[in-house]
Amino acid sequence: MIENPTHESVAAAHVVPEPTPEEAAQLEQLYKDFAAGNMIPLWTEIGDLMPMVPTPKAIPHVWRWNDLYPLAARAGDLVPVGRGGERRAIALANPGLAGTPYATPTLWAAIQYLGPHEVAPEHRHSQNAFRFVVEGEGVWTVVNGDPVAMRRGDFLLTPGWNFHGHHNDTDQPMAWIDGLDIPFVHYADAGFFEFGTERVTDEATPDISRSERLWAHPGLRPLSGLDDTTNSPIAAYRWEHTDAALREQLLLEDEGHPATVSQGHAAVRYSNPTTGGDVMPTIRAEFHRLRAGAATEPLREVGSSVWQVFEGTGTVVLNGETKQLAKGDLFVVPSWQEWSLTADADQSGFDLFRFSDAPIFERLNFNRSYTEGRK
Repeated sequence: MIENPTHESVAAAHVVPEPTPEEAAQLEQLYKDFAAGNMIPLWTEIGDLMPMVPTPKAIPHVWRWNDLYPLAARAGDLVPVGRGGERRAIALANPGLAGTPYATPTLWAAIQYLGPHEVAPEHRHSQNAFRFVVEGEGVWTVVNGDPVAMRRGDFLLTPGWNFHGHHNDTDQPMAWIDGLDIPFVHYADAGFFEFGTERVTDEATPDISRSERLWAHPGLRPLSGLDDTTNSPIAAYRWEHTDAALREQLLLEDEGHPATVSQGHAAVRYSNPTTGGDVMPTIRAEFHRLRAGAATEPLREVGSSVWQVFEGTGTVVLNGETKQLAKGDLFVVPSWQEWSLTADADQSGFDLFRFSDAPIFERLNFNRSYTEGRK
């Protein structure tokens, strides 16, 4: 039995006689004929096509908010928002993906910057999108004509094929993180795009969007909308509710009741109230809070994720390499790369937003996870 076998080691253990000169000539001609017919034999490619474990080209990487924001601000001074380019959004390009503007092979992440009183015109596309706000306020995103306020800690949805634009109603710029399934849609050749109005269809600035007024009441579903929807009908998941849910999990843990993922680790998943499932068919979103000094177990998962630090400081270990993290920093975990988190002991806690491609892999039954020492 070969320990930790590879395709090469298994092949080497099964000795095949060397071909005769006549056979070698016939093999050479066979491969030429394969190439001429646009064919490639599996036995020459199996190590790349069917690896023993996932071997992603994407690599773990950290982007610093203190680097991202000044660059986005410089773009705000130099690059206008308007038709054609549509958005002043700067994608996080994974160093392992050969210059493509992708965080992972399925996920796109970017910092978007909107200057004082600027408007990003409306459009729609097949790709599912969301916004997460790590700081600031004053921008409204208008989704299918519904103005939605964007504030610190809010998670906001723009599902595929919904018209959307943004307008800044203040004298200050604002930046946030966009997440989309652009790479997945691109590789699947499933993308469509359509221009909308030059500005936004409704420049009102309500505190609460119409979708929230109808849908965002805990445990209550309107009888006017009993059909299940592919995407969540809630346009914004507000920070005050996320914060309260995490706080109560830790308080219940203090009282001796089961409520947290692990000791000192509270977490929530944003959900679609019509199905109880993920907010969008290709993207999962979560929020995690670690007490001071708390740590997660090292974990490997099929599928990739992007994280952003919302508050506090701590460390992430990515494939054995430790990185210090602070507010706004983003990091990517490619498929099957081991990761773990630890909150700094001298802080009040460590808050992180996470999004992933988990719904895709779960629907395809490709999902798998592994923690050392667990069966």
